[in-house]
Amino acid sequence: MSPPQGQPAPVAPATSPATPPATPPATPPAVADVDTVARVAAQIRANVEKVIEGKSEVVGAAIVVLLAEGHLLIEDVPGVGKTMLAKALARSIDSTVRRVQFTPDLLPSDITGVSVFNQSTRAFEFRPGGVFANVVIGDEINRASPKTQSALLECMAERQVTVDNVTYQLESPFMVIATQNPVEMEGTYPLPEAQRDRFLARVSIGYPVPAAEIAMLSNHGTVNPLDDLEPVTNSAEVRKLCTIVSQVHVSDAVQRYAVSLTAATRNNPELLLGASPRATLHLVRAAKARAALHRRDFVLPDDVRALLGMVLAHRLLPSAEAAVGGRGAASILEGIAAQVPVPEPSA
Repeated sequence: MSPPQGQPAPVAPATSPATPPATPPATPPAVADVDTVARVAAQIRANVEKVIEGKSEVVGAAIVVLLAEGHLLIEDVPGVGKTMLAKALARSIDSTVRRVQFTPDLLPSDITGVSVFNQSTRAFEFRPGGVFANVVIGDEINRASPKTQSALLECMAERQVTVDNVTYQLESPFMVIATQNPVEMEGTYPLPEAQRDRFLARVSIGYPVPAAEIAMLSNHGTVNPLDDLEPVTNSAEVRKLCTIVSQVHVSDAVQRYAVSLTAATRNNPELLLGASPRATLHLVRAAKARAALHRRDFVLPDDVRALLGMVLAHRLLPSAEAAVGGRGAASILEGIAAQVPVPEPSA
């Protein structure tokens, strides 16, 4: 058989035909791919932690959501760095970024865009709204009315926007990072259940430890640390990393384990609203990202278990009896996880 065009002809071996074949590479391609994910993720984490000090777990959670192609909800009291975290992550990946400040008078068209009549061309022209970017920062999302919050539903679930019966696709990667204050605070609205369900994860930053707060006074007192933050990757590479993460293997046993956990929330008497099938999908996607960050091309039950509270808690609605007894969604989830058997490792 003749060699392929452009390739040199094979050279006959000088040894006998019994010569063993060449040694295969020591690192399988799949492992090499997840090594790339872990390496780039470590660079993003180190870059973000130049701005957000002492919150390694929160930064890691944000990176998991990014690689799982999800959306992140950051809920906490004012002044702990919610918007700063969102901006630092956006700048680290060198993608298009838009910030939408949610206020009571914000309109849905401010988010999705609007068709405007052009007098010179005598035709309507579409002017994109705030969601047309790779990273959309929704600041204080629960200060807008539920009607305006619902303008994000289509773009978060389907990565597209429909205005005047015309559908516009959003560029990949697309990630919404929303911040919100606790709903008990004045001037806030609770997020609709459909909106909460579209966020892959919810995290709380919390107050810094004294040492980190002292360092913040020294480092952030005179300059804005975001001004000197340089990107460590770009949107094209993030798309490649997300593709690698999507190919991480999930065994049948781990899939059944994830389904058992979410199904248990639907039958729990302490919960009025359990986890949806979308929540199961998000849980497995996040577990794939966590496995890749640990340089594994397969998911362990520990990956699923570690992400349970972050991915499911904000979707659950405890009953009145549970709330009176001081049982929140997180503690109810802990009890469910303790009752669902963990699959045994395969031989």
